[in-house]
Amino acid sequence: MRVKDVMTVDTTCCAPASSLADTAGLMWERDCGVIPVIDEEQRIIGMITDRDICMAAAMTGKDLANIAVHEVISGPVCGCTSEDDIHQALVKMRENQLRRLPVLDDEGKLQGILSLNDVVLKADQDKKAASLAADVLETLKAISRHREAEQQTRVAGAS
Repeated sequence: MRVKDVMTVDTTCCAPASSLADTAGLMWERDCGVIPVIDEEQRIIGMITDRDICMAAAMTGKDLANIAVHEVISGPVCGCTSEDDIHQALVKMRENQLRRLPVLDDEGKLQGILSLNDVVLKADQDKKAASLAADVLETLKAISRHREAEQQTRVAGAS
C-alpha cells in the first residue's frame, strides 16, 4: 500500500506571516490539529500544530493575533512522498515522533498530509490492510513516548 492510497489531499495551508489567531481559526473550521506552512512558491517550510499555538499563548502572554506563525514553527520538515510505502512512512513517524507527515513532491511542494488517523481508518475499512494494525500500534507507542523518560534511559545507559 502506498501513501497516496491513504493520505488526505484536501489540505488547508497558511503563510509564515499568518497570525496564530487566524491559524487557530482555520484549525477549528477544518477540525484539524496541524496546518502546513507554505511559502510563495507553495513549498512547505514548516508545520504548525494546535499545541504550538497553545504553548505560544501560555509562554508569551501576547495576543495570538499579534504572533506570526513563523515565530513558533521549527524545522526542518520531515515528510514523505505519495509513492512511499505506507510502512516506510510509519517508520518515519516513529523515528521522529510525529502523528502527521506532509506529503511532498520532488520540489518540496505540498500534495497532502498523511496522518496516523488516516492509516488507522484505512486499516479499519480495508480488511486487506488489517496487517497495518501492529505497525500502527508500534508507531503510536513511539510517538507517545515522553521525552523525559527517553532522556532518563539515555543517562542510565551512559552510566
